[in-house]
Amino acid sequence: MRIWFNKTFSTIHAVFRNLRQSVPSGEITLICTHTHAHAAAFLAADESYLEPTELTGQEYLEWCVGFCRLHNIRLFWPGKEAAFISKHHEFFQAIGVQVLSVADVDTLTLLHDKADFYSELSAEVAQTMGFIAVNDRDAFDSAVAELSTKHQRLCVKPAVSVFGLGFRVLDTERDSITQILKGVEYQIPMQELRQGMVNTPEFATLLVMEHLGGPEWSVDCAGRHGELLCAVQRKKSQLAGGGQMIDNNAEIDGMVTRLTAHYRLNGLFNIQFKEGVHGVRLLEINPRPSGGFGMACLSGANLAHIALQGIKGESFQPPTIRYGLRVTEINTPVVMQELL
Repeated sequence: MRIWFNKTFSTIHAVFRNLRQSVPSGEITLICTHTHAHAAAFLAADESYLEPTELTGQEYLEWCVGFCRLHNIRLFWPGKEAAFISKHHEFFQAIGVQVLSVADVDTLTLLHDKADFYSELSAEVAQTMGFIAVNDRDAFDSAVAELSTKHQRLCVKPAVSVFGLGFRVLDTERDSITQILKGVEYQIPMQELRQGMVNTPEFATLLVMEHLGGPEWSVDCAGRHGELLCAVQRKKSQLAGGGQMIDNNAEIDGMVTRLTAHYRLNGLFNIQFKEGVHGVRLLEINPRPSGGFGMACLSGANLAHIALQGIKGESFQPPTIRYGLRVTEINTPVVMQELL
């Protein structure tokens, strides 16, 4: 089977590695494309090709269909334009190509905007933290006043973001120079943030939220159209260098199962949780393999192979997960290209 992964995050190499470990040699060919010639994912692929940099939307869709036809692709695992592609499976089905979409276009669009996602989600499916979405300083002040009566510490992050970019804890005591000199990370002086809003009367949606100060879990999952096939919980140490532990939290397991069914999640995806004063809360659903995917698979669950078996409709033996295992990752230097 020829499987194509288009432009996506560099962590896809862990998926490639785990597929190779479980599938007999020659049974699959892993094809990767990217917009720059030195993409790290190319190092793990059987075949690699450059994508055009300027195409989006319908033009990119048409290029993808042409690529599948030209390279005899049988399974397309999209990263770039995943939501748009999920809306147009029929273009690929017409040429005999199966597309693995984590969810339908409406769900993928919803997951992208955390303000809409949190607002839509029923507490019977999963618990989220207290939050208020704001777009101006008056709304920000009102949100802080309301949430401060219920929660000791507050934080902010953009409604649309990846990798936690823009996340900050609101600091009501120190100014920025003190934070810099003391090496304080991921915090922002609240009054300086308010002052910045004077110059930006309206801004893209910002979430003012209850700060969750406890442990964090990253759960790597394989699913089949709403059926959870396997999930591995990684509990992150709150101590620097403490690694992560393969965990088995029953409350998290229940939320993962319900979220998978509610959104009919499919393929490989990641769900993150964090504990606060009032218990474990859902942070986000990432419709792609996580950065720590390789660590999860050290548990004894080859999630990439399980997802592939699910796609092909094959039965599989549920893996025995090694709970309590402590894992980490180390950087390994590699040569990307030699000068001739």
